[in-house]
Amino acid sequence: MIFLTKPKENVYFVDGWVSMMQPRLPECLSGVRSVFFVGIGGISMSSLAMLCHRAGLRVAGSDRAKSHLTEKLVSAGIPVYEGHDASHPDGFDAVVYTGAVSSDNPELVSAAQRGLPIIYRAALLGDFMKSYPCRIGVAGMHGKSTTTGMIAHLLASAGKDPTVVSGAVMPEFDGAYAVGGQETFVFEACEYKNSFLDFFPTIAVILNLDLDHTDFFPDMEAIRTSFARYAAIAGESGGVSLVNGDDENALLATQNENRILFGFSEGCRFRAAEEREENGRWTFTACDGERKIGTFSLRVPGKHQIYNALAAIACGELLGLTESELKRGIETFSGVARRLEHRGTFGGADLYLDYAHHPRELEATLKTARAMASGRVLCAFEPHTYSRTAALYPDFCRVLSEADMTVLLDVYAARETDTMGIVPQTMARDIRGGVYAPSYEAAAEMLKRAAKPGDILLILGAGTIDTMMQYFE
Repeated sequence: MIFLTKPKENVYFVDGWVSMMQPRLPECLSGVRSVFFVGIGGISMSSLAMLCHRAGLRVAGSDRAKSHLTEKLVSAGIPVYEGHDASHPDGFDAVVYTGAVSSDNPELVSAAQRGLPIIYRAALLGDFMKSYPCRIGVAGMHGKSTTTGMIAHLLASAGKDPTVVSGAVMPEFDGAYAVGGQETFVFEACEYKNSFLDFFPTIAVILNLDLDHTDFFPDMEAIRTSFARYAAIAGESGGVSLVNGDDENALLATQNENRILFGFSEGCRFRAAEEREENGRWTFTACDGERKIGTFSLRVPGKHQIYNALAAIACGELLGLTESELKRGIETFSGVARRLEHRGTFGGADLYLDYAHHPRELEATLKTARAMASGRVLCAFEPHTYSRTAALYPDFCRVLSEADMTVLLDVYAARETDTMGIVPQTMARDIRGGVYAPSYEAAAEMLKRAAKPGDILLILGAGTIDTMMQYFE
């Protein structure tokens, strides 16, 4: 197979937003007139497909199932096949694939037999960003998409016209990406299968480290090693790593001289102080050393959002934004899709959709919902991957027991098959207040019957559980 693993130099983009201007393609696609995306339904893959489409290439792709993202691609004129078949790449000049796709995928095998260039998603994204002098990459197990969106919003509101590729839809950009000017590229840096090691940040944000992606990372030592390599990439280009100084594993992973810390601890350069909460939303004072930057009131709920905001403020400070620009950008940011996203009311209860699929994320979401609710907190949760569920089973049961009621669905398999004997009915019994539902419709009916005024209903998970919203209409 002709796998392109490292991006090339000298990529050029044009000014303007994606809705107005046409992006230029990176050098790895030089001479290519058509490209096929294997796993096109992923949030990053769909963004890259749209960028290629807007640059004038003929684009198509495939995915295991239809989704709102594939529907959006189809409406833009990009054909999407449901399922994978060896004939799909016929007539295309190159193939792009995602790490969630196995090497025996029939479309990859077919492309290799034809001698087509086969380009890894992360390598293509890395190639896209290389021409930008300022490249802000947001890494960490939790909070990447929100922080990427927050930094993008902050820079856009200050007139900095960033180009952005995120892991979640940003409402103000009407998508998970935007093409801006030639100076600043803001991107989500995913650690799965070491994808972020194909990227080139000049500011490498590291929010946190946690045991996750256990189908790839065997232990925390492997995770720390990968994040150390990610931080080093910024140093190699004369940049900095911006690290959560309250996260022990992030500190252990980043011993580099170009490290700047943010957090609550006294040793952090960018520090939060004087924090206070009202109905789940936080106000805090941000400092740069002994200098007070300003006081910020967040629209996005949850104490964990202070870390995300500090990272964004630190980026803004490093790029020379004024206090008024920082305050306007941070305080007007209202979040990204599927991150405690308010989706209306039912029976007097507020309904929220959230992407949380790791115990630490679930804990933060449930704690925030508890602070916001005048009544109970009821949730439906779809576990994501068998390996994660098995590796963190006790933590899942402990955290989900904090809800007043948890409706547990079958595991969303994603790229896996069940070789670990995960039985959702048993898991539901191990959760205080847990019940099992065999379908999205059944789960919605359980929540609807239980809902009372003042309650908060949470729809939780990283799979297709967002389609459950149709049963609340």
